[in-house]
Amino acid sequence: MALSAATAADLSSGHSYGFATWTHPRRSQNGLSLSVLSVKCKLVEPLRSNNGKPPGLPFVYERTMPSTLTMPSMQDFSSKYDTRLRIFSGTANPSLAQEIASYLGLELGKIKIKRFADGEIYVQLQESVRGCDVYLVQPTCPPANENLMELLVMIDACRRASAKNITAVIPYFGYARADRKTQGRESIAAKLVANLITEAGANRVIACDLHSGQSMGYFDIPVDHVYGQPVILDYLASKTICSNDLVVVSPDVGGVARARAFAKKLSDAPLAIVDKRRHGHNVAEVMNLIGDVKGKVAVMVDDMIDTAGTIAKGAALLHQEGAREVYACSTHAVFSPPAIERLSSGLFQEVIVTNTIPVLEQRNFPQLTVLSVANLLGETIWRVHDDCSVGYEPYSSLDID
Repeated sequence: MALSAATAADLSSGHSYGFATWTHPRRSQNGLSLSVLSVKCKLVEPLRSNNGKPPGLPFVYERTMPSTLTMPSMQDFSSKYDTRLRIFSGTANPSLAQEIASYLGLELGKIKIKRFADGEIYVQLQESVRGCDVYLVQPTCPPANENLMELLVMIDACRRASAKNITAVIPYFGYARADRKTQGRESIAAKLVANLITEAGANRVIACDLHSGQSMGYFDIPVDHVYGQPVILDYLASKTICSNDLVVVSPDVGGVARARAFAKKLSDAPLAIVDKRRHGHNVAEVMNLIGDVKGKVAVMVDDMIDTAGTIAKGAALLHQEGAREVYACSTHAVFSPPAIERLSSGLFQEVIVTNTIPVLEQRNFPQLTVLSVANLLGETIWRVHDDCSVGYEPYSSLDID
């Protein structure tokens, strides 16, 4: 499209006019022909400077354009984008969920959870989640069945509210120890729970320190396995313990791989193993020690402390073998009775756990230290939401698959 213009001055009115000529293409049967259209239009007066400063550019009010053509403000666009990430908390560990939301700069979503007189669970989302990426923070810690059922009902509520993606953030995955058959006619409850979460409508699971890595294969949806080791390692690094005096101890043969990885990051400390023979559920008997701990600071590493029978008998054995101090490090503080009595009996210099499971005030004792995994889970949630890898430097140092 070509444009030519000529201007003239109308002295009687003091206004300037221009005659603009457009050459408009028109398609005919024989080809392309041109037609000329002349239009008389009023020209805007020249912009005048103010005190020698260049004049400002004119602007158009949004109300001068049809409402269907107005562009939304950047603030509206940003707020609409931010609301795609929503975090809701169950009743199992609301303090951890609040810390995760604070790390992400968000507020927890409004949700109503109550129990009827007969024990049934009622869940209602009190804000829209249509088209949003929803993250439900709910560990299946004691009471395990109550918290698991609550998580399933929360997932179902989000699915029926048309959430785009539903991620179950499970800092502590209950039933994880029932991951195989050790005797005939036993159930594999870990697989059953994985099926329940999947069928309820979850699209993804974020779990922290599963009891065994193969539990990830029980899910038919993606699983991000987050390790709590970096939080504990950072804390131990801040203590004035000579690296030559350290020895990492696995409380049983099954935890050797976990203890070896921990020892490698803890100044490549030597490894010792407690040989344990179990005669029944929650009943453990220590037989002997593999490795040298005499005169050293022993750091016992496990994924959870339940009744503390295993780790307490292991600590007693370490003292018998000449260990100078014994530290207990665990991600999940289940603390079933009589764990508190065993842990506070003086066998341990310090018991270091994380807040994947809330530690009630009545369960506190002088040797207990509780570290937060909120930043670790918050960073994982953000990277999953932003479709970023959670395995490249420097984040790969946090041992996330």
